[in-house]
Amino acid sequence: MINKNIDLTKIDTLPKDFDKDQKNKIKKENIKLNAKIIEYQKQMYAQGEYSLLVVMQGMDASGKDGAVRRTFQGINLSGANVHSFKVPSKEEFAHDFLWRIHKNTPEKGMIGIFNRSHYEDLLVPYIEGFLDEKALEKRAKHINNFEELLEDEKTIVIKFYLHVSHEQQKERLNERLTNPLKYWKHEDGDFKKSSKYEKFIDAYHRVFGKTNTKAAPRHVIQSDNNHVKVNQMSKVIVDAFEKQMKLEWPELETDMTIVEVPGVME
Repeated sequence: MINKNIDLTKIDTLPKDFDKDQKNKIKKENIKLNAKIIEYQKQMYAQGEYSLLVVMQGMDASGKDGAVRRTFQGINLSGANVHSFKVPSKEEFAHDFLWRIHKNTPEKGMIGIFNRSHYEDLLVPYIEGFLDEKALEKRAKHINNFEELLEDEKTIVIKFYLHVSHEQQKERLNERLTNPLKYWKHEDGDFKKSSKYEKFIDAYHRVFGKTNTKAAPRHVIQSDNNHVKVNQMSKVIVDAFEKQMKLEWPELETDMTIVEVPGVME
C-alpha cells in the first residue's frame, strides 16, 4: 500500500482475518506473479531501455533476504544485481553519502536490488544522534533529487518498507539462537536494536515523511507472513512493469538475407 503520510502504528503487519484459505490462495497467486516477473525481466533486458531499482528497508528479521530470494526466483541472474549497504568503508566516508549508492544503480535493462540502502545513511545516524533535524532534512532533500534523477533516466524506483511486528521480530531473532540452520544470521547487536523498536519506528516516520514522493512513493509491506510479503511486493513490481514501462521486444537488426534450407521449414 502507498501512504502519503505514513503512520506505521496504524498499519497492520498481517492482513485482517488472515487464515489457511487465504494463505493457500496467495501461494497460488504468487506462482503466477513470479512467472510474470520472469517474462517481464527478459523483455526489459532485451529491450535495454528501462531499468528497475528495488529499494528495501525494514527492521532486523523483517525478512529482506528471503523476500528477495522468493520474489525474484527464476529470473535471469545475468540481468540482476543485489547490493547491501553496511557501514561505509574508509574510501566511502571520504565521499558524499550518495557516492557509493549511485555507482551501484542498475544500468539499462537491469534489475538492481538494494537490500538496505541509502536510507541507512539517514536512519542510523539520526537514531544514534549524529544527525540533527536540519541535517536530516538536508540529506532527505538530496535523496529526493537523486531518485528523481533516476526516474528521469528511465530507472523505475520502487521503495519497500517491510513492516514486521515487534513480537514477530523477537520470535525470529530468538529462532536464530535455537535453530542451527539460522545461527549464521545471529548478531548480538540485533537484540539491542530490537529493544529500540519504538525509536526505530519514530525514525522511520520522520524519514518517510520527508522522502515519500510522487516520483518514488513508499510501499509498506505487511511482513509477519512470508507468503503475504512476497505477494504484496510482487504485485507492486508487476504493476511497475506494466504501467511505468513500455516494454517491447526489439526488432530484428540485420543485413543478412534469410535463406530457407530445404527440409528445415517443412
